[in-house]
Amino acid sequence: MRGWVLALRLARRDARRARGRSLLAVAMIALPVLGVTAADMIFATSSIDGAEAIERRLGTADAKVTVAPFITAYFQGADPERGASGYASGGRRKQEPLTRTEVLDRLGGDRRALELREGSVRVETEVGVGSLEVLETDLSDPLTAGIAELTSGRWALGVDEVVVNDALAERAPGGRLVLRDGTALEVVGTAESAQASNYPIAFGLVGAFGLTDPTPTSWLVDGGPVTWEQVRDLNADGASVLSEAVLRDPPSTDELSPDMQYSTGIDESLLTVLVLIVVMVLMEVVLLAGPAFAVGARRLAHTLALVAAAGGTPRQARRVVLAQGVVLGTVAAVVGVALGLALAAALVPVVQRWSGDRFGPFDVAWLHVLGVAGFGLLSALLAAVVPAWLASRQDVVAVLAGRRGDVRASRRSPVLGLALLGLGVAGAAYGATRPGGGETAVAASAVVTVLGMILLVPVVVVAVAAASRRLPLPLRFATRDAARHRSRTVPAVAAVAATVAGVVALGIGLTSDEAENRGTYTPPLAAGAASISDFRPDADLEAYLAATRRIAPDSEPLLLDGLADSGRNYVELTFRAKGEPRRLLSGWGGALNASALVGDGEAALAMLPEGVDEEVRERAEATLAAGGVVAFANRADDPGAVEEMRVSAVGGRGKEGRPERVPAPATLVPVEQDYAPIQAILAPSLAERLGVEVGPVAVVVPDGLTAAQETDLSEAIGALSDTASVYVERGYVTDDEIVIAQLVLAGLGGLLMLGGTLTATFLALSDARPDLATLSAVGAAPRTRRAVAASYALVVGLVGAVLGAAVGFVPGIAVSYPLTRGYGTVETHYLDIPWLLIGAVVVGLPLLTSALVGLTARSRLPLTARAD
Repeated sequence: MRGWVLALRLARRDARRARGRSLLAVAMIALPVLGVTAADMIFATSSIDGAEAIERRLGTADAKVTVAPFITAYFQGADPERGASGYASGGRRKQEPLTRTEVLDRLGGDRRALELREGSVRVETEVGVGSLEVLETDLSDPLTAGIAELTSGRWALGVDEVVVNDALAERAPGGRLVLRDGTALEVVGTAESAQASNYPIAFGLVGAFGLTDPTPTSWLVDGGPVTWEQVRDLNADGASVLSEAVLRDPPSTDELSPDMQYSTGIDESLLTVLVLIVVMVLMEVVLLAGPAFAVGARRLAHTLALVAAAGGTPRQARRVVLAQGVVLGTVAAVVGVALGLALAAALVPVVQRWSGDRFGPFDVAWLHVLGVAGFGLLSALLAAVVPAWLASRQDVVAVLAGRRGDVRASRRSPVLGLALLGLGVAGAAYGATRPGGGETAVAASAVVTVLGMILLVPVVVVAVAAASRRLPLPLRFATRDAARHRSRTVPAVAAVAATVAGVVALGIGLTSDEAENRGTYTPPLAAGAASISDFRPDADLEAYLAATRRIAPDSEPLLLDGLADSGRNYVELTFRAKGEPRRLLSGWGGALNASALVGDGEAALAMLPEGVDEEVRERAEATLAAGGVVAFANRADDPGAVEEMRVSAVGGRGKEGRPERVPAPATLVPVEQDYAPIQAILAPSLAERLGVEVGPVAVVVPDGLTAAQETDLSEAIGALSDTASVYVERGYVTDDEIVIAQLVLAGLGGLLMLGGTLTATFLALSDARPDLATLSAVGAAPRTRRAVAASYALVVGLVGAVLGAAVGFVPGIAVSYPLTRGYGTVETHYLDIPWLLIGAVVVGLPLLTSALVGLTARSRLPLTARAD
């Protein structure tokens, strides 16, 4: 039995004989391989690197040279548009950029240059004015082939014609596009950019949209490769160059300009996190596949005993079991990679709909594929290591006599498990209290904690079996069978526990981080309110008020008066209360062009924070009625005790450097964040006493606007001013990425937990056929088998889930500290435990799995003989 030939032959034969168990093992290994392969291929397809995007950005040209005024020198990498780059500016002195003739002279040879300009313009809509991106060049020229694709009509032939994409076609009624200055352009076709499709774009000849300096000018140049030396020569005179030859053969780091700031390697924190993720995934796959190899080793127990009786060594016995890992791991890797590639090809069009950036051709990164396949094979080998080691130590005489040859459990493993668990808790505590970079320490401690938990699983399984004497027969049978056959039970319980630990830890981290985002969100307006502001001193707010009444006739817009944040009449206010710091508020700013409002009516009081105590609101109303000030504060020691303060005003027309200080009744409104939308609300009489100039600063709609009204009003206001903005306070909205991450976390955790529990249950039922046959022989009802199967699934799932949740709380709570640690003057810590997610994973999934197993398990078995 030298070498691996016979061992592989035995493993292949055993895999064919036990097809069900082999398929389970292959599925447990192939599923992660499939998922990783599909995700990697989709990412590779969606990620368009420099060489892949050449045709989309250069067409058939050899290079694109871009010049702009004020730039005296440029330094770049291979890709000036997507890599590290920089420039030196001539300051206020306008630097004349290189001309087309000068660029061609520098490049030499018989070359042709086609001018190209990109920018944004304002266009009229049915309601008002909107903005869009534009590209000026001759897209019928062969040099531009690949930059955009004509979908209908024809390309523009004159400066009075344009082509639009589908996102803009609906906004150009009547086949005309009218620029902000009144220029009307005829739409003669539709086309889509080769790079993006999620925003409106228009295409025309140079001069069609009136793009002028400082818009950069580019030329598409042909006539042969543009070398790195030529790129550097043009950089020296302020031009950036996108060269096909340089993209395909980028310069080394030594050839780059010393003025460039570039990264020389991967971020250490990111590398640490990636390594930890790989380790956790590998551990999970090993634990999921472990029960299948444990049952396979038991099936080979008699064969291995015969080998040992004939003089075989423990090493040869281990080799036979490890050969199962080689055979099944190879099959799983091949199947997983093949299905992953097919799934990726099917999902690319679906994922493309969620992205505005156009993907490239389907990209198969074969080195990545080989790495993922190797990962699957390695996980299968690691999953077979423990069963192989146990098989080599079995009692040969007991096995040949027909009895089980299980080895007594080690007493050192639980001690080591406790030590690792303690080390993991200590590491988590260190990461939680560390001022910076604690996330990496917590992540590393999570791996140590899970390893310690895995070593303690046998003790937990035995303890549950010992405590099951008062349970019904199916549960008692399942718990004791699980404790007796720990070689297949422990990996399954550990796999479920590791999955739940990861779900709980990540769930707590995500929800706590989101709780911080929600808790630190400072709404600039009351919930549902809308505002229109303009930072121009001569803004016509009365016209904005009329436009609002026209667009939203049922609303009741209000004109706010206040002290402008900008312009010649800027006023700096200072509040001083006895016993309180001179600066009561850390900062302010928001949707209004005002540092303070002036008024004592509904409009001014609408700026009080939502949820403020009714008593504080009543005091504020009384204070303004008495000619005082309502100031926002987050630094005051006792806001409620402040009833009077001295207000200072510096600035305003004719008052520079001459502060006015007047006493006034006061009410402080506490804010929890580092800033507030405004600094204060002044009574009109107080503003008059301070000698400051008061004027309209914004239009506010207390009842808010619908989404359609917001769009229409933005375009209507855009027709009146290029600097005005419309804002609607809709409260804190969770990012789509967070919602998707939570759904993926719950779905992936549930899938892995279901897979691990179902695999362990069906393997256990297969291994326990003699015991179930004995139950049938002594008169057990057919439903007893289903009850035992459901009980086994419940034991594996529930014990693993409870143990994993307990362990997952450690890194989950610890990582919430570095994730939500506040900055500035307010120290914060947010802890939000997703009890619904944890309850569903810890209680719901085990019950669901148990019900599924109970419904699908066979109720009758042919009687078989047993000897143990």
